[in-house]
Amino acid sequence: MPELAREAASRLKVLGYDNIVVRYGDGYKGWPEHSPFDIILVTAAADHIPEPLKEQLAEGGRLVMPVGNPATFQELIVLTRRKGRITEQRLAPVRFVPLKRLK
Repeated sequence: MPELAREAASRLKVLGYDNIVVRYGDGYKGWPEHSPFDIILVTAAADHIPEPLKEQLAEGGRLVMPVGNPATFQELIVLTRRKGRITEQRLAPVRFVPLKRLK
């Protein structure tokens, strides 16, 4: 997986995206030392949205993540932080690989 992250970062740079950071790590923990974030995009499914990710959203920020049983279809969820409150929008059924914890 670290190779996949390196390849993604390289392709984004070649395409001219200089405001995107790719990180390989424990997706449940997020990246607190660089928060808050305007956008958090999680491309692996979990049975819930981890609290640390919600806590790392900036005011006006959005978190997009597939939520549900990784063995079946999940639902694509968008959380938005406005005025200190988080609202949830359910978009569509999706199918993603499971979010893995680093040991």
